[in-house]
Amino acid sequence: MTTQLTLIARLTAKPEHSETLGESLRAMIAPTTREEGCLGYIVHRDNNDPNIWIVYETWVSHAALEFHFAQPYTASLLARASDILAKEAEMTYATAMNPRS
Repeated sequence: MTTQLTLIARLTAKPEHSETLGESLRAMIAPTTREEGCLGYIVHRDNNDPNIWIVYETWVSHAALEFHFAQPYTASLLARASDILAKEAEMTYATAMNPRS
């Protein structure tokens, strides 16, 4: 049995890069959701702070998430993180207690 994994990433952009971050995250939706191990990839923007972006990702396994991190579109964004983020990303990893069969 594979253990389903959820990642909630809270990204705080520097104000001058908030739109750039949002565009980059939205551009990742299509290629990410085509990945075999992706069960869901949803981009949110905080209602009270437009510089905060939250990505809710669900993966069939930790290995599928690691595969995602190695993809060129993900690696490219991660490489630019220090330039566009105001602080380090807050990452919450959680194991689903009622995974899909």
